[in-house]
Amino acid sequence: MPKPLRRSRRTWVAVWVVLCVAGIAATAALNASPAPDPQPEKPVSAECAEYIAGIEAQLTKAEREGTDNAVLALTRTRAGADDCSDEIRDHFSGDR
Repeated sequence: MPKPLRRSRRTWVAVWVVLCVAGIAATAALNASPAPDPQPEKPVSAECAEYIAGIEAQLTKAEREGTDNAVLALTRTRAGADDCSDEIRDHFSGDR
């Protein structure tokens, strides 16, 4: 069985230093790069806007009553209604 190659401590320290410097340089380059342009808001249908307003009203009512830790269940009872799940997710993603 062949003997494993031995490396000196200087070699390991040099490799470690090079990796650290490369990581610091990459971090600095990423921090200096400009932020991407924000996505423009997609128009929301009137039905979805009304539904979101209803959700906000229910949340406000729950906070006023002191039940802000309760579970708020939302259902759609009308058949053929718009699917507003993406709009709801986009609207409330920054709030929570």
